[in-house]
Amino acid sequence: MNFVFVLIANPAQPILDAALVQTVREQLEAAGAAVGPVDWLAPGIACDLPFEPVEGTTPTVSVPGIDAVALSAEGRRKRLLVADMESTIIENEMLDELADFLGLRERIAGITARAMNGEIDFAGALIERVGLLKGLPVARLDEAAEQIRPMAGAATLIATTHKFGGYCALVSGGFTYFTRLVHERMGFDFDAANTLDHDGRTLTGTVQRPILGKEAKLATLERLCAQRGLEIAQSLAVGDGANDLPMLQAAGLGVAFRAKPTVAAQVAARIDNGDLTALLYLQGYRRRDFVERKD
Repeated sequence: MNFVFVLIANPAQPILDAALVQTVREQLEAAGAAVGPVDWLAPGIACDLPFEPVEGTTPTVSVPGIDAVALSAEGRRKRLLVADMESTIIENEMLDELADFLGLRERIAGITARAMNGEIDFAGALIERVGLLKGLPVARLDEAAEQIRPMAGAATLIATTHKFGGYCALVSGGFTYFTRLVHERMGFDFDAANTLDHDGRTLTGTVQRPILGKEAKLATLERLCAQRGLEIAQSLAVGDGANDLPMLQAAGLGVAFRAKPTVAAQVAARIDNGDLTALLYLQGYRRRDFVERKD
């Protein structure tokens, strides 16, 4: 069969069972699709359900607590991973962490949320938020870095991608100070982000130009493909915000990971329940293929 629904549960709650798979099978058959035998990638967590739609129309399936993503059965393994950092590879939004030191978390977090949901321009929102940090001691960056919390499954995703010859890039609208740390700690091959200006002691409240936003993320995806001799179909991009949309829509597989509603609605593959190992299951990897790493 030419297509597959990948069904994925959160590994912390391995609720996927034969009954839930049967529910999906019945939904597909009700839509007129032919359905093949289930192939378990990880018991309780993930499986493939091959199917052939009617006249090329992909049916919609829905099971509470389970991510269901329809993919072509061919070309699932990708050779380039391009990942957003904040609220994707790590749980934090680092601007919000810095704002805590000035008692401005709520104000800055509100701007962050609107920017990530596409309600306001990303570059303008970044300039506004950085301006509020003027005078913050540079030493506070180290303190904020201590708060970094890797997203569940991130380290295993990167290690497994490397095991099978893939290249991992971290491309963030955040700041190089933090992307370099995450790059080194988690084993990325490359990172790109914005640079905060400072005078050696305190932040000046400005960020170096040009600002790395959605256009730069897409350009980085395209450049890395070209540099590595890859077709863009061989790439995987993951992110959660509006500034990730162009690269998610351009990549061979773009995944909206626990994304803002307006973003998730515009991306074919979305993960709302699983952790980042879901990206491995989407590529057809089995749990036994994983290089398990603690986050």
